[in-house]
Formats: sequence, C-alpha cells, structure tokens
Amino acid sequence: MARILVIDDDEAVRTVVKQMLEDAGHVVALAIDGDDGLQQFRREAIDLVLLDVFMPKKSGITALKELLTLDATVPVIVMSGGAPNPAAAQAPAVDHRDLARLLGAVDTIAKPFRAAELGAIVQRHLAPRS
Repeated sequence: MARILVIDDDEAVRTVVKQMLEDAGHVVALAIDGDDGLQQFRREAIDLVLLDVFMPKKSGITALKELLTLDATVPVIVMSGGAPNPAAAQAPAVDHRDLARLLGAVDTIAKPFRAAELGAIVQRHLAPRS
C-alpha cells in the first residue's frame, strides 16, 4: 500500500483516478492544482505523484521541477490529455510528456487511460521503493 498524491485541476479526473488507485489498495491524497499539490507534498509523506500537465495557476511542468527540487527520490508520473485548448492545438507541436521525461518524470500516461494501464505504471515505479 502506497500513499499517492494526485494533482489535477479536473474534479472528474481526480475522482476517477482516486477510485482506481484505492481499488488497487493505495491511500490517495488529492490536490486541485500545482500550488495545492506542492503544499501537500511538503506536509505529507508521499510515495508517488500523479501530475497533470495543463492546470491553472501553476503548470504541471513547473510543479514537476519544484517537486523534484523538494525530493528527487519520489517518482512523478505525468498525465496529459493533449493540448490545453483548441487554439493551442494549432500551435507547433510540443510533446509535453516528452518534456516532462526530460525534466525528470519517471513516466507519463496519456488521458484517457484504463485502470489496468494506470495500475501497471504505478506498480512499476513503486516496486523499487517497496
């Protein structure tokens, strides 16, 4: 059983991911944005972070850098569903999941995803810490 912090501005995503992780036996903390996630990360012992890329106030990329500065040993998995809005989709393609890996995320997962896919990725990155 691991303590996992889910940082995502979409309440529906937070709810579904929480249920998936709790069904797998994990304890889940939820954060509504990067600032909230960083505050919780500082206060609580966290084994793994699931982090959305596109959020208001503080982007997932900025939050990733700060999380890794606080504790680079905690695995961070970045979640992304693509561009933040239709106008951004017209801009030159930037794969934010690739950028997250370059900055230190241990893995990425594309939204939407199935419980089995999420479970496999989470287990893969918790195994070395068990």
